Amino acid sequence: MKCILLATACLLISGALNAQIKVYKGNSTSYSDCLYTIVEEKIYHGNSTSYSDCLYTVDKNEIYQGNSTSYSDCLYTLKGDKIYQGNSTSYSDCLYTLKNGKVYQGNSTSYSDCLLTIDGQKVYQGNSSSYSDCLATVDGIIKYSVLAVLIGPY
Repeated sequence: MKCILLATACLLISGALNAQIKVYKGNSTSYSDCLYTIVEEKIYHGNSTSYSDCLYTVDKNEIYQGNSTSYSDCLYTLKGDKIYQGNSTSYSDCLYTLKNGKVYQGNSTSYSDCLLTIDGQKVYQGNSSSYSDCLATVDGIIKYSVLAVLIGPY
């Protein structure tokens, strides 16, 4: 689910990172299940912090592909509780709405449009907080890591 990493990026923007944060697959915290490592404004693949493994860069209210902060490489723009496609903040380009620990599709906050639930250090699929619906476990400040799960490989 690409939306998992995106939510994390949105929450990443709300504060500065000083520590390394890890995002793991499901309920695991095993080294082999590490999906992302987040250091400062960079989101890396797996346990790496290598320049070549940088997937996304967060700068101000924008999320860029790789190590770039070029206008043309902007994937998402965050404004308020909304995540928009590219450099847009148009109503029609709204991809996700974040509200009360939930991530919704588009401009909706309807129960049926809930994609993710964030509870403690866990990110769950849909409106669930069931052990079996856990998509990711965050070792660090969750408000900075939900993005890494949103744009992720799901």
